[in-house]
Amino acid sequence: MEARLNTTYIILGGHVEVQRYRYLYFLIMLTAYILIIFFNASIVCLIVAHKNLHEPMYIFIAALLINSFLFSTNIYPKLLIDFLSEKQIISYQACLFQVFIFYSLSCSEFLLLAAMSYDRYVSICKPLQYPTIMRKTTVSIFLVLAWLVPACHVAVPVTLNINNKLCTYTLKGFFCNNALSSLSCVSSRFLSVYGVVVLFNVGIFPMLFILFTYIRILIIAYQSCGEVRKKAAQTCLPHLLVLINYSCLLTYDVVIVKLESDFPKIARFVMTLQIITYNPLCNPLIYGLKMKEISKHLKMLLCKAKEK
Repeated sequence: MEARLNTTYIILGGHVEVQRYRYLYFLIMLTAYILIIFFNASIVCLIVAHKNLHEPMYIFIAALLINSFLFSTNIYPKLLIDFLSEKQIISYQACLFQVFIFYSLSCSEFLLLAAMSYDRYVSICKPLQYPTIMRKTTVSIFLVLAWLVPACHVAVPVTLNINNKLCTYTLKGFFCNNALSSLSCVSSRFLSVYGVVVLFNVGIFPMLFILFTYIRILIIAYQSCGEVRKKAAQTCLPHLLVLINYSCLLTYDVVIVKLESDFPKIARFVMTLQIITYNPLCNPLIYGLKMKEISKHLKMLLCKAKEK
């Protein structure tokens, strides 16, 4: 549809019974968003406030939680507005921007997890060299690359699609993702090939690197004393849980477009809700409960709150 000022609008057709359950949806998703902000901000503030947590491992955790917060903020405010609106629409330009942020931050999650796995590998397998390898400069470079590399990769298809001609204006989702490409009149072979390259560069290769480092850690831990095994279990298990959760959910997002109309609308709605809710909520809980130092500071904070 063409509105004034030649703005093209996309209809977000993935909502289920939104007219009937708008206030229930709004209340549930608002609660989820508030919890995401509270949980992630709490862990990040703990890491910032305590100097003994100013180590590479905890800095990477803070970066991962900030990434989760930004990821949620890209989706939730618009989603909450849509629940209370008569029409669930978004301009094509805003939709492209949401796609850019969504996939940039999604890929950043993999690269941050890869940096964390390398940090654990050096810490457990090369403990004597750890201070010289994982310096502040190294950590800073990893953080910059984790956010910059995916942004550069994703910017290419988004830029090329700005003036794309659309033949249909209804998106099978309630926010903008890779399904946006299905609205184009002509599919680009270059963008299809480029999408596979991006998937390998910032998705599959980091995942393979993570698996390789953790296999090496497990081998070293198995051959070492019980203390090394305990350290490996305490620090690596949370990272692996986050990786498995996120990999499964992002695989769904990539595959769902290929299935198109074969996937039931309600199932699509529920699964997509999990993508935007599960990890941002679970990441701070996993790290807060499983990481010994963070858990200790959380317990101290709760004890002080009870005393007051």
